[in-house]
Amino acid sequence: MLEECKALSNETRLAILAWLKDPAAHFPGADDAAEIGVCVGLIQRRAGCSVSTVSAHLAILQRAGFLQATRRGQWIYYRRDEQRIRAFTERLHHTL
Repeated sequence: MLEECKALSNETRLAILAWLKDPAAHFPGADDAAEIGVCVGLIQRRAGCSVSTVSAHLAILQRAGFLQATRRGQWIYYRRDEQRIRAFTERLHHTL
């Protein structure tokens, strides 16, 4: 649970998770967002950070189990792993 909490300790990572909860509202033009996710470039533009910084944030969220990545050609798309997020919040609720 410590890795998950550390992943959530950053405002940008929290924002990314919030944006990916409703990608159609936050990433206009990302037509397949609900199915495959949102590409790094769109997340990077929304976050206003460098690609390397956003990639590091996404990697931390993925290692913590909050995101799933799908590669299509040269692009990587990210979406929330709702089942893992739900399991984490249930463990957190039970623990606290």
